[in-house]
Amino acid sequence: MADRLRLDKLLANMGYGTRSEIKRAVKLGKVTVDGIVARDSGQMIEPEKQSVQYEGETVVYRDVIYIMMNKPPGVISATEDARERTVVDLLKPEDKLLKPFPVGRLDKDTVGLLLLTNDGALAHDLLSPKKHVAKTYEALVLGQVGESDIQAFAKGVMLDDGYMTMPGELVIIEHPEWQGKACSFIRLTIREGKFHQVKRMFESVGKRVLTLKRVSMGSLMLDHALEEGRYRELTPDELSQLKGNRQS
Repeated sequence: MADRLRLDKLLANMGYGTRSEIKRAVKLGKVTVDGIVARDSGQMIEPEKQSVQYEGETVVYRDVIYIMMNKPPGVISATEDARERTVVDLLKPEDKLLKPFPVGRLDKDTVGLLLLTNDGALAHDLLSPKKHVAKTYEALVLGQVGESDIQAFAKGVMLDDGYMTMPGELVIIEHPEWQGKACSFIRLTIREGKFHQVKRMFESVGKRVLTLKRVSMGSLMLDHALEEGRYRELTPDELSQLKGNRQS
């Protein structure tokens, strides 16, 4: 958390207006610090120790945000893009103030769990190859996934560029049909994040992923009450458990 911060920056970060708007509000006596009317929008304050009010409303300061999104298809995992719609574009203006970014990447056509935060240290730990944070996906795969595939994934498979993956845990849920063709609905847990890894792992055993959804990342489980494109902030318990992954 911040130690000392300019008053106008604090209020701007919390969505109370632009710096110029806040400067005018201070001049009009709308802002108080510890019960005293502020006279300088640039005064330094300690947000964790001092009480700031804007037009009588107590300003609750924070400088980090943690968002769980059920990413829909058709948007990219980026903060901005000149041509494509991004996951940040799905956020309300007030949820963009602290500049959250997606932790890791889901392909444009992949759906499911995506964490957005401005906590760079947590993001680094969740994505670090040294941490081997587990990520679980559910997929509809064209073809009959069988015991040989389970065993192959358990040993690691070679991708098209010669990279040998870490062992993955493959579970067959059912064998449905898709457009009259035999398919398999599976769950796969991996502990690395190579480009298009799940799709490429199945290609290595002669099969094709039709749909892909991430359902967990570390201890964080997708809230299935969230419809695709919806999001919410993490609960204190979810955040505590997720940060606990950093110690593992």
